[in-house]
Order: sequence, then structure tokens, then C-alpha cells
Amino acid sequence: MTDWTKLSLWTTQLDDPFVARPSLAGDIDVDVAIIGAGYTGLWTAYYLKTRSPDLRIAVLEAETAGFGASSRNGGWVIGGLLGEDRLVGGMAEPGRGESWSLLHAIPDEVGRVTAAEGIDCDYRKGGMVYCAARYPEQEARLRAYMASLYHEGLTEADFRWLSPAELAGEVRIKGALGGLFSPHCATIHPAKLARGLARTVERLGVTVYEQSAVTHWKNGEVRTTSGRVNAQWVVPAVESYAGSLPPLGRYQLPVHSLIVATEPLADEVWAGIGLDRGQGFGDYSRQVTYGQRTRDNRLVFGARGGYRFGSRIRRNFTLTEAEIALRRHLFTDLFPQLRDVRITHSWGGNLGMGRRFQTHMLVDRQSRTALAGGYGGEGVGATNLAGRTLADLILGRETLETRQPWVIRDRPVEKALRAWEPEPLRWLGYNAIVRSFAHEDSVLADPQAPHWRRQLAQSLAARMEALMTWKIG
Repeated sequence: MTDWTKLSLWTTQLDDPFVARPSLAGDIDVDVAIIGAGYTGLWTAYYLKTRSPDLRIAVLEAETAGFGASSRNGGWVIGGLLGEDRLVGGMAEPGRGESWSLLHAIPDEVGRVTAAEGIDCDYRKGGMVYCAARYPEQEARLRAYMASLYHEGLTEADFRWLSPAELAGEVRIKGALGGLFSPHCATIHPAKLARGLARTVERLGVTVYEQSAVTHWKNGEVRTTSGRVNAQWVVPAVESYAGSLPPLGRYQLPVHSLIVATEPLADEVWAGIGLDRGQGFGDYSRQVTYGQRTRDNRLVFGARGGYRFGSRIRRNFTLTEAEIALRRHLFTDLFPQLRDVRITHSWGGNLGMGRRFQTHMLVDRQSRTALAGGYGGEGVGATNLAGRTLADLILGRETLETRQPWVIRDRPVEKALRAWEPEPLRWLGYNAIVRSFAHEDSVLADPQAPHWRRQLAQSLAARMEALMTWKIG
């Protein structure tokens, strides 16, 4: 049996004993059956129950609440979602402004609910900083990104350029060239949020069944090895574990991200780093990095991992020496003073990537199915919006949330979402893209690399990045 207390740094710090809730035994009838007790499932249950208290809701979890990415992530509650630039940027006013405001308010809504429900998850809204430091091309690329955001209707109130001196007021990194700051982000303790949400929905009257892996779902019937649920609505909330619920696995690519945490650092060490307001930070490269300072003064730092042939889920997250060494190299490149600190925890988790590389929220009234996914590593905040949106769609409410361009109405999954290419194209494509990003990063980080080589590496990586939204076949 999985030792749930050792899934991540976050789960080792929980006060609750991680005793499994009872599994489903026998047949039950409910209004809504939710498959998965991660953020998507729990937020959906929360908003359904608070908006319609008489609903009978059951959540079926294969392991324990928060087992997946919800207890393993980097703890950024971003006021946005994957693909927002393509989804919102081309809209006309006033709709575009309303959509941006809705997204940017996500961290505040998470803060409101956790405060109201007494969920202590170390919530701090300190914003996020994208840093340019490791090579000069980062500054040019980050300035271009800022210009594109302004073109899409955002302003300095949303994303503000920081000079090296201003950046030092947020985070002090080696060789700083500048940065981009956004106030629309909070940091949290992920496992405390997941476990707190589970307790909250139970208190509201939702039943959470654990150790209840779903073996079949169709037409409002959900089965486990020990019971059956007949539901008016079914909400598959499994993200990267979509392969367990055919045919959903065709539309989600399970990618893993890997994280390390240092020992608690002394106050004088943090005085030389900053991050004293709960900011999230990352350097601006195509290889995604992210970090935060925890309440107990550790540095948590992560970077994207990989993909396994055939969409196989990675289950063993005992990181190799090489996986740990890469993340140490990346954060010590930014903070040389941390070169000799002890890494006490290392772990990883699976995230879901949709073929269009954008988040989706979907309702199909014919099959009575509602689902959301494709968060692409930005799900801590996006799942809150998804929970609100799916609740309104199920209840038939017309709201700002249900009128968004990422919402797909009354279309079956197979027509609403784009399927991933068959193997080996999936594996070859993903690895070609990731390796081009790694090659670009290594070339640009080498100050001795000639101009032609730097240009070639950037051109190749940019072309590979463009392939991510290109349809094959």
C-alpha cells in the first residue's frame, strides 16, 4: 500500500493522520458522481453543494483525497490558465476585459474560500516574478512577452517590468537583467489545501469514498470493484489519470514535473535572497521552472520532467541522482550561495496536457457529463475556476464563468477535444520538443557560444514550440 505521508514534502507536514476514508460498498443513487478527489473534483463538489445544498453528491477516489498532483505541486495559485493568450487575446471589448478580470480574481477567490472555511493552507498573495538573468536572450524574450500581453489588453497593473534594482526588491538572483512582476498569484501549501477541501465538503454533506477506483463509467452509471453509483451527472475529474477512464486518455497527455526542497534556511541566507512576501518565481526559459519560499523557510524548486511512451503514468517518484542534480544546478545558477545546502525532499507528480495546449471546461447534457482539464501545470488556480464553472453548467446557471471561450457546451468529448496523435508520434514529438528546449538552454547559458550557434538553437526551439499547436494528419 502507498505510504501517503511520503508523497511530497507537503504530505510529510500534515497534521491529520492520513487514515483512508471508507470505500464504496454496495449500490447508491446520487445527483452528481465525481470521479477523483483532487482539486477539480473537490472544488466542483464545494461549489455545487454551496449553491444547491440539497444535491446528493458522491466523490470516488482511487487512493486518498489529494493523492495526485493536488498534494505534489509547486503551490502557485495563478490568476490565469494555459492558453489564455489565444483564448482571450483575440476577443473584443468589453468581453476581453471581463475575461481577464475573471482570471485575475482566481487567487482572491481561493483566499476568500479558505478564510471563510477555516482552511489553513499557508495562503499568501505575494505575486509572481519571471526573472531574466541566466543569459541575455531571456531579457529580450521576456520583454517581447510583456509587449504581447499589453497588445492583448493588459496593463502595467497586471504585468510590470522590473529593472535589476527593482527585481532585487522581490528576489535577488545572480546576474539579474530584469524581470516581469504580476500581482495575480498567491502561494500555498498544496496538501493542506487538498485535505482541507476534502474535510470541508464532507462537513457540507458530500460523501467522499476512498480506495474506490472506478472500473467502468457510462450513461450515468459508475462502477467500482465493490459498488455501483447511479447518477444524474458524472464529473470525471482525473486530469493526468484520464487513461483510467476510456476514452478520456486519448485527449490528455500525462507529463510529469519534478521538485526538490532544501533544508530550512537561516534568516541571514534569506536576507540575501528575498522572497519575503510569499512570491512565486521562475526564470524565463522554455524549460519551465518554478519556486517559492515556504512558511518554514525552505526553498521549493521544480522543473518540468518528461513523458513515458504509450502515455504510461509515472508512479515511482523516487528521483534519480541526475534528476535531483539538474534541479540543484538550476537553482544554484540563480542563487550561488545555496550550492552546498542540503536537499531534504524530492518528489514529482503527473499533470495533464491537452492537444490544443489550452485548458477546457466542458458540459454535454446528452450524456450528462461535465469535465475540465488540460491545465498543463497551471491547475492549482485553474481548478478553482473549473469547479465554479462546472457547478454552474450542471445547475444550468448562466454566469460570467459559463460564457468564457474555454467553455465548450453540449458537445461530446470526442467532438469537443482534439485527440493526441498515436504512438510513436506522441513520444517522438514530445521528446523532440523537450530536447530542443534543453539544447537551447545549454547553448544560451554558455557565454562562449558563438552568435550563429545561439541563433540556430533559438530558431530550432521556436519552431519546435510552434509544433505544439500544429495538428498532424
